[in-house]
Amino acid sequence: MSVSLTISAMSVYVVLFNARTENEGIHSLEMEGRQLVLMFEVEDDATRFAVMLEAQDFPTASVEAFDPEEIEEFCESAGYEAVLVEDGTLLMPPEKAVEETTWNPDADPNEIARLKLEETAKGSFQDASSDEMDQIRAQLEKLL
Repeated sequence: MSVSLTISAMSVYVVLFNARTENEGIHSLEMEGRQLVLMFEVEDDATRFAVMLEAQDFPTASVEAFDPEEIEEFCESAGYEAVLVEDGTLLMPPEKAVEETTWNPDADPNEIARLKLEETAKGSFQDASSDEMDQIRAQLEKLL
């Protein structure tokens, strides 16, 4: 049975900022030019992650339940990737938030991907320490 079949019968939990407002946004991680949206299997794990984000001066976050297919469709339309965080996985948030969000509901996903490639080529990861990138990479590899 594939992962998507396994999770399609249940809800997943995602971290949102400004939930139920016009400025609502979903938390994502940028890694090697890819935008990853975390879908937590368990609400407690998502809540723990949201609390850790707030402790690192991210905006106040909330956790919402969604059908995994809805998140996967959103990610596909926005040029993001949905990643399932399995029960009990302790995932540490990045040490700093991006200063400016990149979400634009009217943007073309192909244009977004092209811009991200250009940005990566310019060295957009210069601000992230090698240790921080290795830690994030290790955590995400555990998810896959």
